[in-house]
Amino acid sequence: MPSRTLAASSYMQYAKLRSEAKYNLAASGVMSYPLAELPIKLEDLEINGPTLYGYEPLVERLAKLNGVTTDYVVTAQGTSLANHLAIAATLEPGEEALVEWPTYELLTTTLQYLGAKVRFFDRGLEQEFRVHPEEVERKITPQTRLIVLTNLHNPSGVLIDEATLCAVGEIARKNNARVLVDEVYLESLFEQRPRPAIHLGDQFLVTSSLTKAYGLSGVRCGWVLANPELARRMRLIHDLYGVNAAFPADLISVIALDHLDRVAVRAKQLLNANRPVLDTFLRSRDDLAYVRPQFGTVAFPKLQNGSVDQLDRLLREKYETGIVPGKYFGEEQHFRIGIGGDPEMTRIGFERLGKALDEMGQ
Repeated sequence: MPSRTLAASSYMQYAKLRSEAKYNLAASGVMSYPLAELPIKLEDLEINGPTLYGYEPLVERLAKLNGVTTDYVVTAQGTSLANHLAIAATLEPGEEALVEWPTYELLTTTLQYLGAKVRFFDRGLEQEFRVHPEEVERKITPQTRLIVLTNLHNPSGVLIDEATLCAVGEIARKNNARVLVDEVYLESLFEQRPRPAIHLGDQFLVTSSLTKAYGLSGVRCGWVLANPELARRMRLIHDLYGVNAAFPADLISVIALDHLDRVAVRAKQLLNANRPVLDTFLRSRDDLAYVRPQFGTVAFPKLQNGSVDQLDRLLREKYETGIVPGKYFGEEQHFRIGIGGDPEMTRIGFERLGKALDEMGQ
């Protein structure tokens, strides 16, 4: 019998098994929001309920949050499953996807598992991690059916402005392709968040969740925004994976969405406390090349000399500090650092990162 190639994400194995540290700069989202701070009583929850093709109150709130009608919303267990559904609904095996580089590894792993051919266009450090539509147009082929972006960029945190997205969308339209935009980090702009890219045309699909910006990873509240015909196809594909969502998680998600301003206050406080620490650290290092992200929870500096793997080992073994080596995003001289953690922990983590870099430079 024919067999499918094993889908194995080296990044997810790293994230699950090796990313924890006392001073954790590896986490890319805001630290977990405590359940006790949401107005939830045990009697508000039930084990079973009418999830079916999305729990209706949850779908309604996600539609309102994103300025769309409910038939555009597909609920999913986190952004990763949302991306899986979006890709499965838009690409047939053997068709081509054009993906940004550097990229979030799980996107390419999922594409390859689903049988797509993967090509890349560059949005690297030399381009300040920006998307240049002319580079997309140069790399697209008649076989391309999906262009894949992250906004804010994972791993650099750089924003794609709406004019650039519109230009990429026009390139896709002319080539009979779609554009998938993973916007999970865009949520960390909070009240400054631009409108989701779905509003730029039906060639766009958007994925996101409450995980990174709000610290609500445990409720697995993810979603896809797509035109109704494509959204219906995703719901049917989802039958093969999750069948029904965990109803208590959907109930908690509804309550969280009803009090999202409260959740956002804490997240903004963390990021506002930690961003100056990141900025001061980057400005102090002539052994790093970097783009300072204006928004979001991550940065992606480049080590000018030496080995990032050596830096990673030194940090863990001597300084109890975690980073994410850039090889998981296709750039071995880079590393990703996060600023969504406890401020005191984050401050000490950056101090220890600086000491490790000094030690390597001796």
